[in-house]
Amino acid sequence: MSDATSRGTAVVTGGTQGIGFAIAQTLADQGWRVAILGRTESTGRAAAAQLGPDHRFVRCDVADEARIPEAFAEVERELGPVEVLVNNAGVGRAAGLDDLESGDWDALMAVDLKAAWLCTKAALRGMRANGGGAVVNIASIHAHLTRRGLFPYAAAKSGVLGLTRSMALELADDAIRVNAVCPGYVETPPMVAQYRAMDDPDAAWDHLRRIHPLGRIGTPQEIASVVAFLASPAASYVTGASWDVDGGLGARFAS
Repeated sequence: MSDATSRGTAVVTGGTQGIGFAIAQTLADQGWRVAILGRTESTGRAAAAQLGPDHRFVRCDVADEARIPEAFAEVERELGPVEVLVNNAGVGRAAGLDDLESGDWDALMAVDLKAAWLCTKAALRGMRANGGGAVVNIASIHAHLTRRGLFPYAAAKSGVLGLTRSMALELADDAIRVNAVCPGYVETPPMVAQYRAMDDPDAAWDHLRRIHPLGRIGTPQEIASVVAFLASPAASYVTGASWDVDGGLGARFAS
């Protein structure tokens, strides 16, 4: 696996906004050629343009199993073999046990869990040809602890951690490292909009801030920094690991 200064190729799924775009931006700043995978052409091309001329957007709905190998082949033609893969694409759905339909479960799992396996599988040829690589799966604090109404999301993200450990063992002989990052609350536009819609948004936001030991909400850039480290040669002896980036929230009792 090359050092970032040699400008290898990195793929970020769901990289058009929020945490995904922050990851793409950080990797680009470190010298990687970045391919952003996403569903929406206009948003994706605008995001890639922000990164600069050496980077690309490739349209890919990671729920479409047939499209994934085509998208990775396109990345290789445009930018070269993939050395870093960040499986960031995800969807959230609030539902109770009684009101979630089987099809909704399948749709969520296709993006939040299955796609991480399929995208890694599609990237293997390039990584093996390069003598190694790094995969970083974006899980969630919900893989460890959760709340009512989010059971399918929590199940999927718990699965991501199991998948991470299994792939780390399967791919170690190929010098491919696989790790996971578990973000907590992160200040993204959808999250801010959710709190602004509450009856007393200022009080709700202040409560959320105060329950964190560090006394604040995380930023997309703080998640991206950890991802970029795990993708880099600086983390060359780290594989099969799960990194919580949650401001200490998962370390405390509810109170």
